[in-house]
Amino acid sequence: MQDNISPGNDWPTTPVRNLDMDTLRTLVAISQYETFSSAAERLHRTQSAITQQMQRLETQINLPLFEKIGRNKRLSLHGKRLVEYARHILAINDEALRDLSDQRMEGSLRLGSPHDIAETILTPVLKQITRYSPRIKLEIRVDRSPYLMEAMHNGELDLTISTRFDQQLHGVVLRTSPTAWIGASDYVHDPHSPIPLILADEPSIFRRLAITALEQHRASWQVNYIAPNLVGIKAAVRAGLGITARSVELLSPDLRVLGEKDGLPPLPSVSYFLWMRNDAINPLTRHVFNMLCTNMNLQPAGGEN
Repeated sequence: MQDNISPGNDWPTTPVRNLDMDTLRTLVAISQYETFSSAAERLHRTQSAITQQMQRLETQINLPLFEKIGRNKRLSLHGKRLVEYARHILAINDEALRDLSDQRMEGSLRLGSPHDIAETILTPVLKQITRYSPRIKLEIRVDRSPYLMEAMHNGELDLTISTRFDQQLHGVVLRTSPTAWIGASDYVHDPHSPIPLILADEPSIFRRLAITALEQHRASWQVNYIAPNLVGIKAAVRAGLGITARSVELLSPDLRVLGEKDGLPPLPSVSYFLWMRNDAINPLTRHVFNMLCTNMNLQPAGGEN
């Protein structure tokens, strides 16, 4: 008895080309760390090995992935498109392997976060961790950035989000957010009176940004309220005791942004970093950090904000 198969109708007539996972990871690393040398350092390979991988990939797809700009190479339009596909392919590949593996990453991870981004930036980070490492037990500490950084150095946290820059730690930028003058939605600003400030006590990056901007602008100001935490600051702002300088992550329907039309100087943006200790030996910590860097396309922390 013969199977009823019509040859040539269901099978491809030309060989199927498969992209190599390892090469795609290298391409994503180049995109993330911007140069061949940086990617080689992160992947613990030689720069020539990275170059050869990219040459083979260009030959396979018959398209240029990079273009020269001066002495440097940058991703071409084709390269950027392939990077997006590579991220999806690698995510599916890694998720399948994790799901089928009998040795999934398990254990506890201690993660820190500042108060003002606990409902914004922290949320997608937690979703990534629980999706790709569902057996990890998370211990979340919400606190002020300087205290979180102190906890990192004391070994009390494995990873933390913070506005503080620290060259002793290994970090990436999660998000850069505008800093704004924020008041209650019904706050009435008087440009002829000293600016009523609501500030955190020291140490505080937002306190420094606010006072520096006002002094450079030669504006008249006074401190109306000092709070040790964000809960107190938000309560004072909502009560109309004054205005504060914070990341726009703080905004809610009962708050509004004031600006130059109110006689207030512009404020610099602030970056939120994800930090890991350079000497972290726990494979779970490094697994989660690397997973977040790859899945969220995070760039290395380059300098102080």
